[in-house]
Amino acid sequence: MDEKVLEEIRFHQDVLDKDASSPLYQIREKEMEISGRVLAAKNQAEKVVAEARKKATEIVQQAEVEAERLAKEHMEKSLKEAEEEAASIRAGATGEAKKLEEELSGRRAEAVDFVVRMVTTA
Repeated sequence: MDEKVLEEIRFHQDVLDKDASSPLYQIREKEMEISGRVLAAKNQAEKVVAEARKKATEIVQQAEVEAERLAKEHMEKSLKEAEEEAASIRAGATGEAKKLEEELSGRRAEAVDFVVRMVTTA
């Protein structure tokens, strides 16, 4: 049994044996009343704190889920941008390689002519 309940039972048993109109009885009765109010307030405060802790836990869990979702979205967006940039670089490099090949084929004929002149004049 709760200590307060036992204390109240003892108090009421004492009251039956003594005068209910005495100042000591009235003081004790007020003490018991105030003690009951304090206990009720304490219980209510504990309930409020427990509910606040529960809500805080839910908020933290929701924040973690949201953070994970946002991180995933950001990663996917960054990866897509990187892939697009890589494709753009590849396309530019391919175009530049073709341009260099064309320039090389044009100069190849000049190089052959130069080598032939060098061999025939020497």
